[in-house]
Amino acid sequence: MNLRFWGVRGSIPTPHADRLRYGGNTTCVEIGSRADSEAVLIDCGSGLRVLGEDLAHRPPLSRIHILLTHFHWDHIQGLPYFPPLFRSDVEFVFYTNRPPDKVRGLLQVQMAEPFFPVPFEAIPARAEFRHIECGRPFRAGPLTVEAVALNHPQGAVGYRLESSGTVSVFASDHEYGNLAIDAGLIRASRDADLLIMDAQYTPEEYAGKVGWGHSSYAHAAHAANAANVDRLVLFHHDPTHTDIFLDTMLAATQELFPRTQMASEGKALHVTHPVAPSPAEAITAAYPRPR
Repeated sequence: MNLRFWGVRGSIPTPHADRLRYGGNTTCVEIGSRADSEAVLIDCGSGLRVLGEDLAHRPPLSRIHILLTHFHWDHIQGLPYFPPLFRSDVEFVFYTNRPPDKVRGLLQVQMAEPFFPVPFEAIPARAEFRHIECGRPFRAGPLTVEAVALNHPQGAVGYRLESSGTVSVFASDHEYGNLAIDAGLIRASRDADLLIMDAQYTPEEYAGKVGWGHSSYAHAAHAANAANVDRLVLFHHDPTHTDIFLDTMLAATQELFPRTQMASEGKALHVTHPVAPSPAEAITAAYPRPR
């Protein structure tokens, strides 16, 4: 499974020189290969516009699957600036836990007069809206997907993504601390190859922002340890955090969960499932033959 981050920042884009190494665009993640005829995306933040530029150098896409976590601006604001939306030969499939008519209306709002010159109803691309339920797996392109409830103001979902035996979990915009919701996230992430999780705050910052809907890096490390994941990626970087500050957060998290990375705009991750050695191989590894 291949993942590429097109937007990793939370709340609002940050086009500042001291924040560009990790990236200043808001949430957008692509799952799959650049050679695929279909694309699977998570969210439509400002990073979606950057992805649109990259798509101009690839074979044409026929279908784009978009897994939406929720409808706060930083997760949908890139959609009006996404070139495939204005192509009649492209089909969009939006997956959300809200009724289709409600979703269409929400996406129409940000492109309605006087906010945008082209209304959503006038886009040439075909748009389909599919209602999903947490805990009930569904297919999105080549992936088997399960929505997972997250703890966030006005609601949000994360996603468990499975392909060819590899499992990645995306849990942005989640505030750790609700026992029932946390248990569901841990269940979905159990033994996953990759957990991408909200880590917007330091523990000290979080103490003053309880109820804002985001976690600290210590929360993310706790979830990774509890679920026994192979790798953790910190996501949804605070707009005030510089690259140097994020470096310190990464180092602090690695003391709690060593296999931690920081999400970085433009970076691709190749996710594989470690193959357990056979009993004979395990014995040989533990007791190597004398030379």
